[in-house]
Amino acid sequence: IGRARGKNSMTGGNDERENTLNQLLTEMDGFGTDTNVIVLAATNRADILDKALMRAGRFDRQIYVDLPDLSERKEIFEVHVKPLKLEPSVDVEFLAQQTPGFSGADIANLCNEAALIAARNSKDLIEHQDFLDAVDRIVGGLEKKNKVITPKEKKVIAFHEAGHATVSWMLEHAAPLVKVTIVPRGQSLGAAWYLPEERKIVQTEQMLDEMCATMGGRAAEKLIFDKISTGALSDLEKVTKQARAMVTVYGLNDKVGNITYYDSSGNDSFVKPYSDSTAKIIDDEISQIIEGQYIRAIKILEENKDKLTLLAERLLEKEVIFKKDLEKIFGKRPFEKMK
Repeated sequence: IGRARGKNSMTGGNDERENTLNQLLTEMDGFGTDTNVIVLAATNRADILDKALMRAGRFDRQIYVDLPDLSERKEIFEVHVKPLKLEPSVDVEFLAQQTPGFSGADIANLCNEAALIAARNSKDLIEHQDFLDAVDRIVGGLEKKNKVITPKEKKVIAFHEAGHATVSWMLEHAAPLVKVTIVPRGQSLGAAWYLPEERKIVQTEQMLDEMCATMGGRAAEKLIFDKISTGALSDLEKVTKQARAMVTVYGLNDKVGNITYYDSSGNDSFVKPYSDSTAKIIDDEISQIIEGQYIRAIKILEENKDKLTLLAERLLEKEVIFKKDLEKIFGKRPFEKMK
């Protein structure tokens, strides 16, 4: 009800919302200094609230609550594991590292899920692996081992996931791998778990490395089978969003220049803020960025084709591989050796 007035007037029910907001403003102005009433409100979109609502005397303090960082997640874990019976080997700091982007509610759910997994397996104590299985279940969905996948499809999935893992291992700014699996989970037929850095700002090279690693799966399919499948849909969606953001939001493209078409106020919901000729340039630049990283991924995989094949074969054999398995095949990451 606090949305800024006069915006998106094309949508129905606008008058009712404005009337409600006006009444709220009137009621908030009616408090005296002796009423001892404090009004609290929460929103995920403070940027689209009406300015009259945010002026001094109404909501005059804003407290931004972000997702917890590493140290905060550790403290939240310590609260939620207190009532649980844990094996001594469970490392709360490691669990905090494995859960970037988790909210407090997500962590509470994770601890509960780990306890349920331990109970299903008739364990007296919750083990380290139970927490890892709970992370997999929350992030990736339920395992579907009974899902029928042909040997040919399984091979394609193995090389696809091995492609992601290989390219990310070779690039300095790509997130380090935690594990790769070809066991179907949720809607995906395979998945790779990474441990991203918790960056406050992201540089161009970091974005390009992440995009290159994302294209690694499709590049591996092309290199090994000389064909590509529909399995890279989520990868393509991700890199397209990243490339579009580079060009139109962050001003990281030389041809478009130091311009952003991002409007935090939401005024341009129904209006394209650039001309048709600029739209064509944007489309061309997005395509060039993505194709450039795809070609780069193919080149990395060509240089490491034997190791890529070995990794895919290991995946087909074990179904799940971890960081230590990659170290056995590839050795240390190239830039780590240089350091």
